[in-house]
Amino acid sequence: MNFDTQPPKDDTAKVIVPELAGRRRFILACFMLVMCALIWRAVDLQVLNNAFLQKRGKAVYLRDIKLPAYRGKITDAEGHALAISAPVSSVWINPRQLDLAGKKAEFAKLLGMSLKSLNNKLDKVGSRRFVYLRRHMDPQVAEKIDEMQLSGVYLQKEYRRYYPDGEVAAHLVGFTNIDDEGQEGLELAFNEQLKGVAGVERILRDGKRRMVKHVDDIRAPIPGKDMQLSIDRRLQYLAYRELKSAVAQQQAKSGSLVILNPKTGEVLAVANQPAFNPNDRSKLKASHVRNRAFIDVFEPGSTMKPFTVAAGMESGLFNDKSIIDTNPGRMKVGRSQIRDHRNYGKIDLATLLLKSSNVASSKIALAVEPKSFWSLLHKLGFGQVTANGFPGEARGKLVAYESWRPIERATLAYGYGMSTSVLQLAHAYSALANDGLLQPVSLIRGPQTAAPAERVMNAEVAKKIRTMLKGVVSKAGTAPRAQVAGYTVAGKTGTVKKFAKGGYSEDKYLGVFAGMVPANKPELVMVVLIDEPQAGDYYGGLVAAPVFSRIMTAAMRLMNVVPDNIAAPAVMASFARDVK
Repeated sequence: MNFDTQPPKDDTAKVIVPELAGRRRFILACFMLVMCALIWRAVDLQVLNNAFLQKRGKAVYLRDIKLPAYRGKITDAEGHALAISAPVSSVWINPRQLDLAGKKAEFAKLLGMSLKSLNNKLDKVGSRRFVYLRRHMDPQVAEKIDEMQLSGVYLQKEYRRYYPDGEVAAHLVGFTNIDDEGQEGLELAFNEQLKGVAGVERILRDGKRRMVKHVDDIRAPIPGKDMQLSIDRRLQYLAYRELKSAVAQQQAKSGSLVILNPKTGEVLAVANQPAFNPNDRSKLKASHVRNRAFIDVFEPGSTMKPFTVAAGMESGLFNDKSIIDTNPGRMKVGRSQIRDHRNYGKIDLATLLLKSSNVASSKIALAVEPKSFWSLLHKLGFGQVTANGFPGEARGKLVAYESWRPIERATLAYGYGMSTSVLQLAHAYSALANDGLLQPVSLIRGPQTAAPAERVMNAEVAKKIRTMLKGVVSKAGTAPRAQVAGYTVAGKTGTVKKFAKGGYSEDKYLGVFAGMVPANKPELVMVVLIDEPQAGDYYGGLVAAPVFSRIMTAAMRLMNVVPDNIAAPAVMASFARDVK
């Protein structure tokens, strides 16, 4: 009997099906191939050919950023800053990366915005990658934003233009826009010279797009060139202050003036009213930005009579002793009538200017050859720009002499039928002040490459006309209020009816005074224009001449010009009071 109770062994447990063994070997082989391929690819990318990964990494973490160039300074003749640039920061965002992480209210406050305004702005950004939130911030405030380490919020270094004298020289200097590009005045005219060339810097950023370190300077920024103007800041302030006061006192529509150095042609002061503050343009009006002294034109009226007299003397038909019969105080030219304020009878050329006779001026113009008269006016700069570089400078109007009719020749003699700017008129008067030599107009300090001085009239003629113009400023003349204590003054008034629809207006006038000091050897030439005075007076000798007097009185003292009219005790007493 067999007492063995163990069950028989199952030999099928050790049997491996051939199909399954093949699959296992195939899968293992596949895994080995994949591993080999991965190892080979890793070696290839990391060792043998790593340029691709490096390029991709640089694309993600390296950035070339623009470095703004410092805009050149604009200074006056003595080096005082009229326009400078200060470093500021601008805040921009990438909306796709933006995460304010519960700091939105604090962020809005630092931006100077309400939370509602910030939300409204963020709602409008759409799918853009670059949006400015605030331009030209105080760098200290921008630093606080940077310390918040907000994802998608970035700072950008920029420069903001600042004008230390505000509106005093605004019309000449002009201003830049928020991108530091010149928009008006000399900022626009010399924009390429002033703005410089931006640089490029390469930086490394982290995963939150923050700058980690500086990598390389690809191109250093090239600062803009500084510009030194011919403007004298002291005279500029005087001109601005007195013109503003006069326009307000006369309740005038506007006013302009220009001061020139007749020996060099340099513009020493330019003022206009109304003015504007280039540092705050939130309420800027286009009419206030215009440099009226350079851009606006007007009919110069009786301020043209010295040039009519000069044309007569240059022709040889008249001299300083010539007598002109103005009886009976009027004359007919074609169908038109030319009148004086009253009948001056027989007068010499000095009296013509003293009394501002239209009849005598017209007789000279009708006697002189049209070509000779036109040639003198053209050489004096009328009907053409002064080429000083200011954008939009007016050319004015001087009709070709071939088309002049007798009435046009007559009215041109006392400043109607042509147009000029305040700058052009001052430039023409500088020829009288400089003994017949006309220097090119310059807004830039120092020697220029412009055309040399041109002789436009005989020196003796210019001197004799200056002597005649002294009488205009005497008590017997039309501009005693233009006197400057201690100095001789030569000048001429103009009271011009403004052209309106249908003809000349009977209640809108321009008051003009053009003059020079000291008359014997002029250092300064000035033209003052008051447009539509409404306070009662409108004659040039009453509204413009006093502005000339106040500015020149202070200017002579500032420039240490030796007095040349010390004979009259009363005059010297007045001068002594001014000095005190």
